Amino acid sequence: MLPRTRASRMPRARRILAALLLAVAAVATPTATAAAAPAAAATSRGWNDFSCKPSAAHPRPVVLVHGTFGNSIDNWLVLAPYLVNRGYCVYSLNYGQLPGVPVFHGLGPIEESAGQLAAFVDKVLAATGASEADLVGHSQGGMMPNHYLKFLGGAAKVNALIGIAPDNHGTTLLGLTKLLPYFPGAEDLLNEHTPGLADQVAGSPFITALNAGGDTVPGVRYTVIATRYDEVVTPYRTQFLDGPDVHNVLLQDLCPVDLSGHVAIGTIDRIAFHEVANALDPAHATPTTCASAIG
Repeated sequence: MLPRTRASRMPRARRILAALLLAVAAVATPTATAAAAPAAAATSRGWNDFSCKPSAAHPRPVVLVHGTFGNSIDNWLVLAPYLVNRGYCVYSLNYGQLPGVPVFHGLGPIEESAGQLAAFVDKVLAATGASEADLVGHSQGGMMPNHYLKFLGGAAKVNALIGIAPDNHGTTLLGLTKLLPYFPGAEDLLNEHTPGLADQVAGSPFITALNAGGDTVPGVRYTVIATRYDEVVTPYRTQFLDGPDVHNVLLQDLCPVDLSGHVAIGTIDRIAFHEVANALDPAHATPTTCASAIG
């Protein structure tokens, strides 16, 4: 008989919660993450350069908003240079940091994270001289800006929000979160230690308030890019928005053989990134197909 480990002596609710968090981390963290790169690394690749001035062709800066467990570098190692090479001024921020957690972000209360986004957008607009920005977010980063747009005055400063696999209406995490009521204390632990996760559970007070009164606000263009193979934001169709100026896209309608899941669609999928480029500049959009993967 194996000796009992510390984990085996852990109260059952804590063990279930730990397993839940590990499952989320396993699918929600880019595989390239080992340690957060310094901000200078991003600048050397051409983004987070606050001396950049938008061109006439691309007059709005692009702000990239990472997902849960992500950060301003690792989430964007492919998309940021992809957009910089197309002439955009590109910026990314860290948000939702928890004390003592240096690499994995997006775990703090989402209302506070939206405030951090608001301050960062103001900083970008002041540096570039632009009157509006475009936002591109992955996972939580595609949903959290909706709070900024609705409740923090962001609609006056944002032209477009492009969500890649965003949990706009929360997620069941393949039903795992439905287990929480059966384990007394587990939900309290989730709220206490990772409020950014608790806020994303379908039916949470945050999600309910976010979507009350409709999914969108006037004056902002919305694009949602989803994959039917999403294993985190489930069911995947809950990612889609209703409202004017909304374009909902299923990746497999563009390329039926694209098998990207939740992480890949936001970190390495150039078919999805081609659709991002189309959403940023719809006047010059070109068809997105499987061939876009080599574009």
